Amino acid sequence: MKVLHINAGLEVGGGLTHIVSLLEKAKGVQENFELLTFADGPVAEAARKRGIKVTTLGKASRYDLSLPKRLKAFILKGGYDVVHTHGARANLFVSLIHKSLPCLWAVTVHSDPAIDFAGRGAAGALFTKLNLRAIRQADLVFAITQRFEKILTADGVDPQRIAVIYNGLNFTDNALLLPKKLHEGFNIVNVGRFEKVKGQDLLLRAVKKAADPQLVLHLVGAGSEEEHLRDLTKQLGLDQQVVFHGFLPQKEIKQLYQTMDLAVLSSYSESFPLVLLEAADNLLPLLTTDVGGVAALIPDASCGRIVPVGDAAALAAGLNTFCQMPKGDRLAMAEKEKAYASHHFSLDQQLADIVTAYEAALDSKKG
Repeated sequence: MKVLHINAGLEVGGGLTHIVSLLEKAKGVQENFELLTFADGPVAEAARKRGIKVTTLGKASRYDLSLPKRLKAFILKGGYDVVHTHGARANLFVSLIHKSLPCLWAVTVHSDPAIDFAGRGAAGALFTKLNLRAIRQADLVFAITQRFEKILTADGVDPQRIAVIYNGLNFTDNALLLPKKLHEGFNIVNVGRFEKVKGQDLLLRAVKKAADPQLVLHLVGAGSEEEHLRDLTKQLGLDQQVVFHGFLPQKEIKQLYQTMDLAVLSSYSESFPLVLLEAADNLLPLLTTDVGGVAALIPDASCGRIVPVGDAAALAAGLNTFCQMPKGDRLAMAEKEKAYASHHFSLDQQLADIVTAYEAALDSKKG
């Protein structure tokens, strides 16, 4: 089976990790997966470093109107059995040509398409509409959680075309992890794009409500909300308790984890956050809002804490709970969570489930 994964190429967060890790695993077991990006950006660069076959189609502008024609020619020449898109822009361009393609079209929905472009005015509303229409047209739609399956069904996606497959990770043997470093205070880390949907503003307000000078919040990422988040930090008087690291590659994030005490996800919407799997792999306890499939990752309070979405007071209470918890108890929680996650959410299982779904959808399409 020959599969082409398509992405705009500008992902820098969980989307990049999902795509590149999946293709690297496929390469390791000799699945015939390739990657095509529209721009020669972070995704193509990361894939090349891992020996993945990458083609950059190139574009004259963000919404290059000649791109669909060139994309169609590339797909037809390649003789692919499946084209698999990741991200709204890739979805949109394939939706314009999919009726003339002889192959299966699959889409992975990484986040709630109804709110992906929240806060971007009329252009955001238009792109939301176009992306949802594109997803409805795909032959196969991968929902990262059962919650997302319900959201997609409510958005008009045929439930018969949806496959629920959780994200996976190649977990590291604990003996090979970077050692923890002694440090002052209680360090909290949040890794994610600085966009409204990620809720870093909520997390800043929670740190303020927690009213504990020991708490130091480390924000890792970049995005359109950065200026607002910096301004809010000053307004809340948290200049001494918040550190903006900017975008960091995975190697540097792992180094940062050496001095972190807690990983926090404050999002308003997610699918199945890889960033939590990565934090768990590095033996950090988890505090997260109740988004996507986090309940499957944190089955009970012995593995972490889940709080209501958008509730700064509950998030603050969670911060206080972890800060006051003995260090040994936090480590025991992190170890239990990692053992659970590595058993249930391996990258091997994710790849196997995806290939099985391709085969079933191809059989259905032929029938």
